[in-house]
Amino acid sequence: QVQLVESGGGLVQAGGSLRLSCAASGRTSIYYDMGWFRQAPGKEREFVAAITAIGGVTDYSDSVKGRFTISRDNAKNTVNPQMNSLAPEDTAVYYCAARWVDTRSGRLPGTYNYWGQGTQVTVSS
Repeated sequence: QVQLVESGGGLVQAGGSLRLSCAASGRTSIYYDMGWFRQAPGKEREFVAAITAIGGVTDYSDSVKGRFTISRDNAKNTVNPQMNSLAPEDTAVYYCAARWVDTRSGRLPGTYNYWGQGTQVTVSS
């Protein structure tokens, strides 16, 4: 079993930055693909970014590409998305997710085995 805890959310003005963190504990392993998703009120959960366990290959949704950067520190069992140039439409609860190494797209929430509780990000205009 793996536990994921997100942190770093908060209130920020448009154009500002936030750095989220996801700390993994329990049966941790470097062989987890990690993903970030978000859900705004009244909307479905959507893919934000992912990073593979092998090779650290990253993937971003079109809406955040060029503004967000995801990285992982396997020694610390953390995954950190750096979010820059935030806009009000980025307001959502952000969730960290983990799965065993998988060849399917990291954009599919159904392929993840473990989820954190989420952290709120609010961007004011």
